[in-house]
Amino acid sequence: MTTTANPDRALLVLEDGTVHSGRAYGARGTTVGEIVFNTGMTGYQETLTDPSYHRQIVVMTAPHIGNTGVNDEDRESGRIWVAGYVVRDPARRASSWRSQRSLDDELEDQGVVGISDVDTRALTRHLRELGVMRAGIFSGDALVRDGRARTDEDLVAEVRRAPAMSGADLAQEVSTDTAYVVEPVEGSTPDGTPVATVVAVDLGIKSMTPQRLAERGVRVHVVPAAATNEQIDALEPDGVFFSNGPGDPAAATHEVELLRGVLDRRTPFFGICFGNQILGRALGYGTYKLAYGHRGINQPVMDRRTRTVEVTAHNHGFAVDAPLEGESTAPHDDGRYGRVVVSHVGLNDQVVEGLECLDLPAFSVQYHPEAAAGPHDAAYLFDRFVELMTSKEN
Repeated sequence: MTTTANPDRALLVLEDGTVHSGRAYGARGTTVGEIVFNTGMTGYQETLTDPSYHRQIVVMTAPHIGNTGVNDEDRESGRIWVAGYVVRDPARRASSWRSQRSLDDELEDQGVVGISDVDTRALTRHLRELGVMRAGIFSGDALVRDGRARTDEDLVAEVRRAPAMSGADLAQEVSTDTAYVVEPVEGSTPDGTPVATVVAVDLGIKSMTPQRLAERGVRVHVVPAAATNEQIDALEPDGVFFSNGPGDPAAATHEVELLRGVLDRRTPFFGICFGNQILGRALGYGTYKLAYGHRGINQPVMDRRTRTVEVTAHNHGFAVDAPLEGESTAPHDDGRYGRVVVSHVGLNDQVVEGLECLDLPAFSVQYHPEAAAGPHDAAYLFDRFVELMTSKEN
């Protein structure tokens, strides 16, 4: 007997054999990737368009998603980057005056396969217990092969053939192909002259990040991840910035060597998220994969310099392995980069959330101070970078 595909049926299949049944949401078809959960109650559009989610299926822990629709102002890049999307209760209609179209339609238009009507609380608890893993969403014709319904075993086998995130070098897959410039915001400087020039290496940059610098009177040259030190030098920067991005920092050999050139020239440096991990590796520290990572806009972090607790936005599955207490000497090349301290620490699990070099003008944080989406507690870090670049000591 020939089986006909039900266009509304969808299955979420985890590599450990767990299967969740639900309704198709967005595009129909097949998608595979690493499944992770995001604890943010708002900001789903910024999450979807964050390049750091490349090759990841995102589970939203907030039960009601899509209620504010989609607009052209809140996106953080030119497209949706998540590999798949898992929600519990999708909005039947958008109810925001800023909405231009529905989330369901946007996912479908961009070919993003999703699933709804899933118990995302149970799924999140499962991932917290066992850790993130590979998964797949299958809907419509993807659930039928040769006229017969595909078995769970067949779907699990397909998921297990997907590449793992460990060892993945992905920054150049999401980076800009061509350099571009973000000029200072009008009125941000007394005479219209930039207070500083920054070269921002795009490892998966969110659009709000150079905007935050431009608001402070900085001219930002955004360059591809494949840029060389010669190309960076040619722009005569007062500082260099490394952005967020996807993948395993242990595989980012080009980016590590690029940053070592910046450090050797003593150019002021600021990195966030993936940029923090690249600084850690450039200094000679290791990185490791977290069991389920930090993803959301409600993560508590302490700035050890001020003892202030910040509520911050996170999106990372890897972390830097550096001594939490006191000063340590950067291990690379017999300590040529001098002393380093862990400047910020996550209060939920004591994960390294920031590094500061004491003998070089360089620092970084593991989270997102640009507040897109998220709180503004960490906005001072952009001011700290501007001060570092304009200080007479540098």
